[in-house]
Amino acid sequence: MRLKTGEYFIQEVFHSLRRNNWMTFASIGTVAVSLFVLGVFLILVLNMNRLAGMLESQVQISVYLEDHLTDREKRQIGYDIESLQGIDTVTYVDREEAKARLAERLGDQKYLLDALSEDNPLPDAFEVTVTTPSVVESAAEAIDSLQGVEEAKYGQDVVEHLFDITRLMRIFGFVLMGLLGGATLFIISNTIRLTVFARRKEIAIMKYVGATDWFIRWPFLLEGIVLGCIGGCIAAVALRSFYAAMAAKIYSTLAFFPLMPQYPFMNYVTLAILLAGIVIGAIGSVISLKRFLRV
Repeated sequence: MRLKTGEYFIQEVFHSLRRNNWMTFASIGTVAVSLFVLGVFLILVLNMNRLAGMLESQVQISVYLEDHLTDREKRQIGYDIESLQGIDTVTYVDREEAKARLAERLGDQKYLLDALSEDNPLPDAFEVTVTTPSVVESAAEAIDSLQGVEEAKYGQDVVEHLFDITRLMRIFGFVLMGLLGGATLFIISNTIRLTVFARRKEIAIMKYVGATDWFIRWPFLLEGIVLGCIGGCIAAVALRSFYAAMAAKIYSTLAFFPLMPQYPFMNYVTLAILLAGIVIGAIGSVISLKRFLRV
């Protein structure tokens, strides 16, 4: 692209933006709002995905042992569990420690354990974590078949519901972001289409005198990019303020909530929103011009 041609394109872009100033402001505002909403859902989806991953990683298998096993037999069961595929950690919990944990969980109601007197009905056990949540079911079945293991439980119903919920959260979030991205594309393409429609005679004359499609297309393409970029900048600034306020509010009430750290997370979100605005603006311009550039 020659320098004079580039200057012409830039002049055309700013001339068009000034000539349709109210439409330009409305378009930038609408794009900014759409990208802001898109960014909010992107932030929520990524944070919920982080929370879901954390919950899935904390799924563990409780392995209850049969009574009257020797210490050697218990150690052997621990070695056998560690040798299984997909096992991450294996922790032995004897019945006395299990009773102490139960008393701690009961809190003010731990007096209920006094009725047991010296008897401790709780079994010795292993707490097992797996490398990935997808192997928890097969690992539990393999452990349950080991000799000396009375039962291996991982809260099947709760875990299956947890996996279903996290899967739905991810699917819903990405579908919603796709719909919002499509809506933003529709807004920009219609804005450019109005500009193109107002200059349709000029475009027809340019084609008659031999102007190439790309020579006609560039000013409108750049206009869409400018609209998307400005709207993206406004949305990015608003998103950074929104996330800072949201993080402060959450940390003041839920200090241990696994929220994505603001840096570098928001830098990536800002870049994603700016790129989304630019790409959507460019695509919207191409879609709008397609009809008018047909021979």
